[in-house]
Amino acid sequence: GSSNFSLTSPEAPRRWRCSEMKMFRAALLAAVASAAAPEGSPVQKVLQLLGDLEGKIIAEGEAAQKTFHEVGEWCEERNANLGFEIKTGKTKIEELTASIGRAASEIATLEGKIEDTAASLATNEADLAAASKIRAQEEADFTAEEKELAEVVDVLTRAIGLLERQAKSGGGAAMLQTVQPGGLLNALQAMVDASMLGAKDVEKLTALVQQSDDSDESEAPAAAAYKSHSGGIIETLEGLLDKAEAELDDARKKEVNSKHEFEMLKQSLEDEMKFGGKTMADAKKRLAAQSESKASDEGELQVAKKDLATDEETKSTLKQDCEAKARDFESEVKSRGEELTALAQAKKVLSEMTGGAEALSYGLSQTSFAQLAAVAGVSSLRTTADLANFEAVRFVRNLARRQKSEALAQLARRMATAMRAGATAGQDPFAKVKQLIGDMIATLEKDAQADATHKAYCDKEMAETEQKHIEKSAEVDKLTTQIDSMSARSVKLKEEIATTQAALSALTRAQAEATKLRAEEKAEYEKNKPEMEAGLQGVKLALKVLREYYAQEGKGHSAAEGPGTGIIGLLEVVESDFTKGLAEMNVAESAAQSEYETDTRANEIEKASKETAVKHMTKEAATLQKSIAETSSDREGAHTELSAILEYKAKLDEICIAKPETYGERAARREAEIAGLKEALEILESETALLQRKRGVSRLRGARAALEPMA
Repeated sequence: GSSNFSLTSPEAPRRWRCSEMKMFRAALLAAVASAAAPEGSPVQKVLQLLGDLEGKIIAEGEAAQKTFHEVGEWCEERNANLGFEIKTGKTKIEELTASIGRAASEIATLEGKIEDTAASLATNEADLAAASKIRAQEEADFTAEEKELAEVVDVLTRAIGLLERQAKSGGGAAMLQTVQPGGLLNALQAMVDASMLGAKDVEKLTALVQQSDDSDESEAPAAAAYKSHSGGIIETLEGLLDKAEAELDDARKKEVNSKHEFEMLKQSLEDEMKFGGKTMADAKKRLAAQSESKASDEGELQVAKKDLATDEETKSTLKQDCEAKARDFESEVKSRGEELTALAQAKKVLSEMTGGAEALSYGLSQTSFAQLAAVAGVSSLRTTADLANFEAVRFVRNLARRQKSEALAQLARRMATAMRAGATAGQDPFAKVKQLIGDMIATLEKDAQADATHKAYCDKEMAETEQKHIEKSAEVDKLTTQIDSMSARSVKLKEEIATTQAALSALTRAQAEATKLRAEEKAEYEKNKPEMEAGLQGVKLALKVLREYYAQEGKGHSAAEGPGTGIIGLLEVVESDFTKGLAEMNVAESAAQSEYETDTRANEIEKASKETAVKHMTKEAATLQKSIAETSSDREGAHTELSAILEYKAKLDEICIAKPETYGERAARREAEIAGLKEALEILESETALLQRKRGVSRLRGARAALEPMA
């Protein structure tokens, strides 16, 4: 049934109004022809009960229609909300999946980087350990060699000194003769016998001589050189001393170079290990952060998938439930329509086919002529036509009371007036009553036709308007959802752009600071390096001067060779320190420059990536703003159309939906009813007075006297 449906309202279906007209017309004709039964007859009671039941069913239909409309609105709203939640959930799942993919890729890269760095660190540690082991062995070998050569130099120095002192004193002249190497060994043995040298010293000198002999045999030019200096034992020993000192110097230089090379290698490996450790720590930190982010995103992804599945299942269930409610409502409407049809058919049958039987059972034989006269407001009934007129008036009045129709009540009054006027003038009022009834029937049929046309128009327009309302509301909701989604994305993009630009600014500042620091370090290096090189060159020059001086022969005074040797040794230590410092300075500068270049390249890559991201995000944000503006314009247009639809719908509701009776209408109706009742009471009271004056007359005779003119 439709909203605010009632049998007498403009929204009542045509079939109900037509049935009502047929019933009313049949009732009027039956009343005129056969004098209908009294108001309180069982048939009339049944008709009243049927009418009450119709009203109850219609009220239930109106309540069901209102409930169905509310449920429909709830279904639409819930469906729209679920659709938005599903769309949002899918977007979130896509974003989380992409984030997890990026995190997994970053994790794989970091794990590879950590593995490579760990392998590099292990290699560097192994190389450093091996180099340290080799260096330790070289240092041990040098220490032993230096000790041995120093002892040889000491022995030779002491031997030469002894021989020179012996030569000056005249002793040992035989040992100062020109000898061959074999003779030198004999001379050394003689010095042992003379307690001039110890046995161990002679062993060392013997080994040195034998080594010199081997060298002479393998290198002819060297042998010639030896022969040219072998004029005597002292010259031979001095040659051996020079050779031992040269070997000692070579060994020391070799040790300094080896130590310097080891220090540079060690510094390089330690720097690589230091930077590698820093790189590994940073990679592990980033790996932990990415792993945590990935785990968090995976957890959120599971929740989002679960929520999406729940929303999709709820939406599917909601659709089924709402469709089931719609089917149930349609079934109820159909069932109520069938019930109303059955009730109308029963009323029609009772009204059209029980008139005669009702009149015979509950009509004239059960009602006195005095009562009939009281109904019509006259003092006597003389013909069958009078009786029929009186019954018609009563029936119309009762029908007006049941249907609450002022028009029918007015008709009943006009019929009674016509009857009284006809009785007074001695005219037949039957024709006038028939004319009034016919005019009323024509008027009602015309009103029914107009109501049916108006109802069809209202049904069509309200159905179309409601459909447009639903469609346009859905369009507005859809556009609103799109705008909300795009606005949220736009806000997020702006936040990401701001964050990325802040990171770019921080990166630019960090690069500028690193460049400034690198320039300061390089300037310091370029300032200190020439000083170190100049100092090292000065130490080397001083060593050369001192070594050349103390190596000269035939000095005019007793040179301070002992302190000079100490000074030379100290300068050698200084040379080693300067060489090491310069090497460390070079390594530090190279490492700092390499680190700066690596960081600069990484910053350039990151800067380019962030700038590209900002460019894309800015472009996307501009596109979103344009789309938001276009969609907002579309929504404004849809809002305007929706407002027009709602305005038109309000006008339709105003002209098509029946309004409840006002208090003034109810008061006027009650006043009319009271006036009618008072008028009837006056008629009854006047009839009662007439009957009291004729109390002595027999009721049977009165009835017979009333029927004689009809015969």
